[in-house]
Formats: sequence, C-alpha cells, structure tokens
Amino acid sequence: MKATIKGLISLYRPGYLRTLVYMLQNTEYQSGAYLKWFWRTKDFTTVMRRRTLQPTKAARLLLLALAIVSGIQIAVALCLIYMGIWHHLVGGVAFGAAIFVACPVLTAHLAVIPLLLGRWFITEPARQRLIEQSKHIFAEYDGVKIAVAGSYGKTTMKELLNTVLAEGIEVAATPANKNVSISHANFAKKLTGDEEVLIIEYGEGGPGDVARFAQITQPTHAIITGLAPAHLDRYKTLQAAGEDIFAVADYLQGRQVYVNDESPSVKPFLKKSYQLFDARGALGWKTEKIKVDLRGTGFTLKKGKRTLKLQSGLIGHHQVGYLALVAALALEFGLTDKQVQAGIAKTTPFEHRMQPYRLSGAWIIDDTYNGNLEGIRAGTQLLRELKAPRKIYVTPGLVDQGSDVERVHHEVGKLIAGAKPDMVVLMKNSVTPSIEQGLRDAKYRGEIRIETNPLDFYTNLTHFIAANDLVLMQNDWPDNYA
Repeated sequence: MKATIKGLISLYRPGYLRTLVYMLQNTEYQSGAYLKWFWRTKDFTTVMRRRTLQPTKAARLLLLALAIVSGIQIAVALCLIYMGIWHHLVGGVAFGAAIFVACPVLTAHLAVIPLLLGRWFITEPARQRLIEQSKHIFAEYDGVKIAVAGSYGKTTMKELLNTVLAEGIEVAATPANKNVSISHANFAKKLTGDEEVLIIEYGEGGPGDVARFAQITQPTHAIITGLAPAHLDRYKTLQAAGEDIFAVADYLQGRQVYVNDESPSVKPFLKKSYQLFDARGALGWKTEKIKVDLRGTGFTLKKGKRTLKLQSGLIGHHQVGYLALVAALALEFGLTDKQVQAGIAKTTPFEHRMQPYRLSGAWIIDDTYNGNLEGIRAGTQLLRELKAPRKIYVTPGLVDQGSDVERVHHEVGKLIAGAKPDMVVLMKNSVTPSIEQGLRDAKYRGEIRIETNPLDFYTNLTHFIAANDLVLMQNDWPDNYA
C-alpha cells in the first residue's frame, strides 16, 4: 500500500517532467518503447538510477514544451473548478478535478504527439532523401567496400581494420557505433573520393535491416564477426537474427565473405564459399605462441616459411582470430610485413570493451559495453586465464534476450562459475534469479553479492576493492529495462 501511494505521489513531484524527458531520451525518442516503460513504472522517483538527463537542445525544448502543456492543463482544470463552484455546477467541478488529477498521465502521452508529427512530416522524409542520395554515392565508388556485420564484435573489427589498413592505404570507416542507414548516409556525404577502402559497420535491430544496408552500400567484401542471442525482442529467434546477418553474404553470393568460426551459432549458416577465421588463423595463415596478459595479446602468424610476430594492446584470446584476419587481409591489400606489425601494435582496447585500467592498486577490466552471451563467454575465459590473488566478476545480465531470457542467463551463471571468481556481484533486476540458479547448478562455491543500487556500487568501487584484485565488469542494464 505504501509503495502504491509513493508511486502516485511521484507523478506530482517537481522532477516528474524531467523524468519523462529522460525516459524519451533513453528510448531514443521511440514512442512505443517509451510508453511501455511509462506504464511499467510504479515509482517515477526510481527511474534515473544509472544515468541522468543529458541537457541536449532537443531535451531542453521538450522539457519546456511539457512544462507549457502541463501549465495549460492545470490552468484549464482550475478554471473549470472555479467556474463550477461559482455557478454551482457539480459536473464542471468534477471534470476540472479529473483533468487536474490526470494531468501527469495526459502530459506523458501528449509528449508523443510532436514526436510522431515531426517524424512523419519532417524527419522521415528528410532521412529517406539522404539515404537515397547515399545509395548513388556508394554505387559510384569503385574501390573496396567492406561490410562488417554480426551480433557482437562489429565495432572492434571495424576499428582494427581502420587502424591497420591506414598504415599503407587511404581508408575511411563509419564512426563509433554509428551503424544504421542514416549513419551510413552521413558517412557517405563526407567521403572525398580519395579513399581506397571503405569500412561500413552494419547494425541489426530487426528483420530486413542487414539486407537493406547491403542494397544501399553495395559492399565488395563482408566480415561476419559472430552470432549470439541479441535484439531478440525484435527478431524473436536466433535463427531469424542469423538469417538477417547472413543476408550480406547472400548479397555477395558467398564471394569474399569472411566468417568467425569460433561462434558456434553460425554453423547452420556456413557455406563452402565462405572463408573462415578464428584463433587458429585466417586465410591460410596459422597462429602460434599465443600469449595473453593485462598488457595485451601477442602471437605469431605463419604461412609456409613466412613468419610475422604480432603484438596488440587488445586483451583476450578471443581477439586473436580478429587480429589474424585483419593482418591477413592487410597483406592481401598490399601492405608490407612492417606496416602490418606497426598497425597491429597500435591497436588498443576501445572504451568499455575489455578495457583494463588501474584503480587503487587493483586491475579493473571494463567490458560494460558488451551485451551478448559470446561476450560473456570470452570474458569469463579471460578471467579464468589471468592470475590474481582475488578475482571479482560483476554483471547485471543481458537485455533483449526475448523468450530465451531464462535459458541464456542460466548459461551465464554456469559460465561465471566456470571462471571460478572469488566473488560474483549481480545487479538486482529481472534476470538475477536465473543467473543465481545457473551458479548454484554449476556448484559455485564463492561469495554472491546482490546490489540493489548499481550507481552507488560503481561510484564507490574504490571502497569495495583491494590492491592486486582483478575485477571484470561486463554489460550494462539501461534504466528502461525491468
């Protein structure tokens, strides 16, 4: 009862409108996702648990608009109540009171109207024009266009290619994790025409996405980094996700398609024409003498009598296959051995992707951008391999796992147990019980700690760790997930 009253009161608190804008911002102004979150929320004071509102121009304008809308509703409600009292109209008083009471809910729904109108009449037409223009730009480009697709590892592969190929040729790559049609269009606009290789990352949000990207960007090569349960709220099944990702291979009719063979879920989609890569090697090159520590990953590439010693700042055995393919492709594109070695030496961990740093004498590995089962598999393998007096594993679990959510998180628990950390820290949410069950079924004997305030935990991490600890933090859990 107290929780219900507190939730109702939260609708009328001063920060309520700011919370609505935060919810819209964190769902990327998608009305459907925003409204689902709104109706799932029982107490709006608990919404901003992990982040705060970013004061962008759009956010400020929307906050002002909601304040005006709320003010108008309250003014109308008070006028109706006043007039009803003055003229002894019970119905007018009741109607005014109803508007006043319903004002927070009405405001939340009225916020969607300008978004829909703007999308239908302004944003979407402009977006479609820009995408159509980019299709012509990509069609006229006669150099190498490498599409990078997969459930995970796309940005890593793209940045590796960009870093290494740039040692010997002109290359351009889509920025950060901008990997949808409008991002590709903005990328195309900035091309100078001097580029010899384009690297285009493909995101996958729902059925048909990758096939559409291929038709627009018209790649000459494709790299598929792996397949794992992700975005299953839209794809529904892993099979459907795989069919979409491999649409780029179909576009190329299997020619110059490179697939990460370490990903077990890709097996049903493989064809003889595909060229496979993994930690054992790529394109006829074999890996030897692999060494992984917190300073990076080193190995030797060998093909016949030819040998290359490579050292990367990336950490993890799972990076070897990616590095091997990038090195092999760079050699095929005409780079020298020294250029490849120099390029690989420049590769370092990307922000929040297996990124190690020191904190109060402990080693922290930040892999919070990761969001899939194969990433968990790679992380727990790394934790198992590295030496430390005390090992701590931290995760909230995975989002967008669809109907497989319980099975996937049971597997997560088993993988964590297999790494044998001294402590497991779980951020309490809807998947926590499934991870705990997986840990118990795998007979995990270490300490399990459940955190109800993730922001407080991460902010005060220095009070939790000791010198020489090894802490692996994997995945993030946005506020719009239960």
